[in-house]
Amino acid sequence: YRKTGDETGGSTAEVRMVLRAFTFAGGIAAAAATSQFPECSQQYVQRLGGAVDELTQVAADFDNSAQAEGMTRSGALEAMQGNAFVERRRADMERTFARLATMRSDLEVLQTGGPFTRAANAARMRDSDVARATFAAYQPAIPLTFDGLIFTCIGLIGGASLIRLVAAVLNTSARRRTA
Repeated sequence: YRKTGDETGGSTAEVRMVLRAFTFAGGIAAAAATSQFPECSQQYVQRLGGAVDELTQVAADFDNSAQAEGMTRSGALEAMQGNAFVERRRADMERTFARLATMRSDLEVLQTGGPFTRAANAARMRDSDVARATFAAYQPAIPLTFDGLIFTCIGLIGGASLIRLVAAVLNTSARRRTA
């Protein structure tokens, strides 16, 4: 026994039309989101570069102070003992040096290519402070570059494909339940 369109609450043509509308909407939404990646990632890299410059200055100041006292960086860090404030400051500086090393490494990779290289290395856009500042200042715009067009097409196809895949899975599970 198979239910007709009237018994299921809608005809097959109506279901297909709704599916097409959802597919189109999903594709457009994904296209809009991915089209922003080239510019947003470029702004992240610019902010990351600025943060690296600032932390490099902090590290240089620390190293200069250590050198003025006849110490290396590691020696100066080891000497920072004696009270809670100085030990806390040592831990702060150790985190700063570690963050600077990570940021320099990420910046080197992210600066080597364009948006496709940045997309392939998106996991290197991991500094939460830089990302937060980038997103706070970022204003979406219509991408008028070739890169923006490619990312828009990728988003359109990917978003529409994802909606179609979800619909196919739901349709298959619905058929199994009615069979």
